[in-house]
Amino acid sequence: MGPQLTEEIDQAGQRASRTVELGRRGFTIAVFIFVLLIAQLLPWVGEHRGYEVLAGQGGGIPQLFAATSTVIGVLAGALALVTRRWWVSWCCAAGGWFASVDGLLAVWSQQSAHASGAAGGGPGIGLLLAWAATIVLATLWMRTAFSRS
Repeated sequence: MGPQLTEEIDQAGQRASRTVELGRRGFTIAVFIFVLLIAQLLPWVGEHRGYEVLAGQGGGIPQLFAATSTVIGVLAGALALVTRRWWVSWCCAAGGWFASVDGLLAVWSQQSAHASGAAGGGPGIGLLLAWAATIVLATLWMRTAFSRS
């Protein structure tokens, strides 16, 4: 083998070591990213839809969850699907678990809204759907990040 071929093989190995293989999991991740987008159109806090909560209506804790689930779940998730970079998968995994905790707090804030005076009389279907999708995405990204050999 010539030095050029050896160098090409080494470069291919280095590129492969920085990426993850998504396989069927990639399709499942894409479906749950879509579910997160659909959840933005459904009620989260009272009559406020997810995108309205993201824009600042409905309270601070649900807005934090709307921001983290959108940035991590949708934007970073799409970036990870496109680039297949291992470090982006780790960001999605760690960020997804952070967003999941935000989701728990957002749901809790709506269940105890009367105690704090915040908007809402219970979590809306969109908030619950987004929280569930965020937990599933965090699990899938964690499995993906750990799957790298």
